[in-house]
Amino acid sequence: MRVPRVLLAGAAGLTLMLTACTTDTPDDSPEGGNGEAGSTPDGEWFDQAEYEAQLAQREITPEGPEDQPWLQAIEPEWIDTAEFAHDAPEDATLCFSNASVSNPWRVTGFITMEQQVEALQEEGRIGDFRVSDAADDDNQQISDIQAFVDSGDCDVIIISPSTTATLTPAVETACESGVPVVVFDRGVNSDCMVTFIHPIGGYAFGADAAEFLVENLDPGSKVLALRILPGVDVLEHRWAAAQEVFGDSDLEVLGYEFTEGDGAKIKDLVSQHLQRGEVDGIWMDAGDGAVAALEAFEDAGRPYPVISGEDELSFMRKWQEEDLTAIAPVYSNFQWRTPVLAASMILAGEEVPSEWVLPQEPVRQDRLDEYLQRNEDMPSLHYAKFGGEDLPGFPEAWTER
Repeated sequence: MRVPRVLLAGAAGLTLMLTACTTDTPDDSPEGGNGEAGSTPDGEWFDQAEYEAQLAQREITPEGPEDQPWLQAIEPEWIDTAEFAHDAPEDATLCFSNASVSNPWRVTGFITMEQQVEALQEEGRIGDFRVSDAADDDNQQISDIQAFVDSGDCDVIIISPSTTATLTPAVETACESGVPVVVFDRGVNSDCMVTFIHPIGGYAFGADAAEFLVENLDPGSKVLALRILPGVDVLEHRWAAAQEVFGDSDLEVLGYEFTEGDGAKIKDLVSQHLQRGEVDGIWMDAGDGAVAALEAFEDAGRPYPVISGEDELSFMRKWQEEDLTAIAPVYSNFQWRTPVLAASMILAGEEVPSEWVLPQEPVRQDRLDEYLQRNEDMPSLHYAKFGGEDLPGFPEAWTER
C-alpha cells in the first residue's frame, strides 16, 4: 500500500492550498493566536523516512527531456502497459474525474490539461475527453467515478481525488473494472492504479521555505508561520518540515496562525503580531495570500520581512516591484499535463513509471525575472510554472479564463 507517498501528494500544494479538496474548517483556537510552534513536528503528521526521502529527491536529477519537466521522473520504476494497448487510440475515450476547479491553482492546471488534450487529439493519440467535476464533494466524486465505470465507454480513467481515504474504495472499484486508472495530484490508500503522478511533496515544499528563512535571517530573528487549515495532510507535512528546519536553527518562531486562505484574515493576523512586536520573517504553507501579509507591513510602516510565497503571479510581481528577499516554493502546476500524456502512453502500450514523481523546484531570485517575462500577459491569479507555453491555446486559453 502506497500510504506515505500517496498522502504527501495531496494537494495540490497548492492545491490543497485553498482547501482544494477539503471542506474542513479550523478548530476554535485561543484568542490571540492559533498555536505555539514546537521545536519538533507532531508525530501524527511526521514520517522521518519520508521526510528524508523527499529532501534527498530535491537533489536528484530527474530522467526525461530537460525542457519538458512534465515528462520528467525522479527515480522511476518503469512498468509494462502492453495489455492496455488500443488498436485505434484516436478513437479511445479518456474519462477524467476531477475533485474541483475551486481555486486558481486548479483552474490554471485544468486549462493546461485541456490544451494538452487538444494537442494529443490533433496528433491522433487520443479520442474523446469526458470530464466530471465533483466541486469538492466526496460523495459526488464517488458517484462520478461509478458512472464512468458503469458506462463501459472509458478506455482510461484519470482521477484527481478530493480526499484520500474516502475516495480509496471508488478508485479501487475503477481499477477492478479492468480499465487502466491514472491517479494524480492527491493520492489514495491503494496501489491499484497503473501510475500515480505527483510532485515531490509537502515536506520538500515546507523545507524549501524554512531553509530560505534560516539562510537569510540573522540569528534570533522572529518568524511568524501562516497556515491555512489543520488536519490536511500535505499542509501538515509542510509545517512538519518547517519545524524540523527551524528546530535546528537560531531563529525564534513566534507561533502559527490559521488563516483559511483568506486575504483579509491574513492581513489582520499579521497586523496584530506587528502591534505586539517585531516580525522579521514570514513562512507560509501556501503563498497565494502573501501579498496580503506584505500589505500589513506597509500599513504598519515596517520594513518588509524575508518571506516565502508561491509561484502565483500576484506574489511574484510584488517580489520584483519591491525587491523583496523572497522565495516561491512550488507544487508543480505543470503536473496537469502528465496524466493525459501518461494515458496516451498507456493506450500505445508504452512503459510508464508506477509512481511518477515530478520535479518540484522553487523559483528563486536568479530566475524571477525570467518567469515573470514568460508570464507577462497572464492574470495575477495565474501560476508561473504552469508549463503550457508550447500548447495550442497559448496564451489566450489562460488569459481569457
